Amino acid sequence: MSNLTFVKGDREADDLDPVSQAILEVGSGTSIFDPVICEIAYRWFCPPGGTVLDPFAGGSVRGIVASRLGRRYVGIELRPEQVAANIAQLHLADGPEPEWRQGDAREIARLAADIEADLIFSCPPYWNLERYSDDPADLSNMEREDFFAAYSTIIRDTLARLRDDRFAVWIVGDVRDDDGCYVNLPGRTVEAFEAAGARLYNDAILVTAVGSLPVRVGRQFEVSRKLGRTHQNVMVFVKGDPRKATEACGAVEFGEIAQGDDA
Repeated sequence: MSNLTFVKGDREADDLDPVSQAILEVGSGTSIFDPVICEIAYRWFCPPGGTVLDPFAGGSVRGIVASRLGRRYVGIELRPEQVAANIAQLHLADGPEPEWRQGDAREIARLAADIEADLIFSCPPYWNLERYSDDPADLSNMEREDFFAAYSTIIRDTLARLRDDRFAVWIVGDVRDDDGCYVNLPGRTVEAFEAAGARLYNDAILVTAVGSLPVRVGRQFEVSRKLGRTHQNVMVFVKGDPRKATEACGAVEFGEIAQGDDA
């Protein structure tokens, strides 16, 4: 198996291969998904040639990377303008053409009725941390318990489209309420998956760049004692038998990542 493709590390953009450069250019705004996490999830937890289902397809990166790795990708996205923006990046795909279907993820039972997924892979809205639109159906506009009710329904109905003995990889972080207390989004995620019939199998931490965080939270900490958050949870759930799910994924690449010309 070849080395990981979309690895930036300490290299400058000019030193990257053209595909990695293009993906980084696509991801030049806020809330951009890390293509390296995509590649790891697909290589480690999705069978070669398998189908990836994403109920919160807010960007093109997950679909592009899936295509480059020979996986079919079907994403559900509420906003028509985001679907159009994703489709505009199709020229970066080189494999099964990623597909973005416009609609409310709460209707995924209908929108993805023809899909038997080999991997669920997504990063949901972090409640009201970032508002994506004015649409009342947008989860980021909902009150707290309405959000969690819709969120659980989407997880349940998405998991129903996953084959038995397969994995789901979910990237999620916590957010604060109006009083400044965490709402336990990661914990509620585990509860929703377990209620839908999947078990938590792995839990990793994705450390995000610190950047200007110390400056931004300095005053905040002095007046409120709120620590700045520099990580997200990478949760891997299994539906069915973990051994069979592992066997379905086949050989895996792990260990040191080469940083040579083919990295």
